[in-house]
Amino acid sequence: MSGLVNVLVIAAVVVLVLVRQFRAQRIGTGSRWWLLPVILGFVALREPGLIDSHHATTSVTLLASELLVGLATGVGWAWTTRIWTEPDGTVWSKSTRTSVTVWIVGIALRVGLYALGSALGVQQHSSALLVALAATLLVRSGILFWRSQSLAPASGTGPAYGDRKARPAWKERV
Repeated sequence: MSGLVNVLVIAAVVVLVLVRQFRAQRIGTGSRWWLLPVILGFVALREPGLIDSHHATTSVTLLASELLVGLATGVGWAWTTRIWTEPDGTVWSKSTRTSVTVWIVGIALRVGLYALGSALGVQQHSSALLVALAATLLVRSGILFWRSQSLAPASGTGPAYGDRKARPAWKERV
């Protein structure tokens, strides 16, 4: 895939994820939460040029830094996402305003790493960004899935606000 196609894939995934994160979404209990990140990682790792051969050490250091930023963004995003259980037992999630801050900081750090790489003369491809995005999504999805497993379903058996209380039976005195 060309660099332009990678950039378009990255932009489409980021837009899709950002738009969807602020709507309440059901967290599935299936085992497919890892599928999109694995596909993105496969597409990124398939491309040549992930590491600049002329600046191998610097390129690997920048890639590792990019992955660490991606992992930290995924962890921050997952822990700032609100999750809850509905009475029917389904688990839902919705990102908060703090999640926006996590995304902004993550993007700023990535831009800084790209600028540093450019200043050092390292040729950088979009596949490094795609790998970091896959790591972000994988960590976020994994943590949300793990958090959802620890939630107990809301029980509908207890009294709710507005329910009539049962009055104790009147005792007759003899």
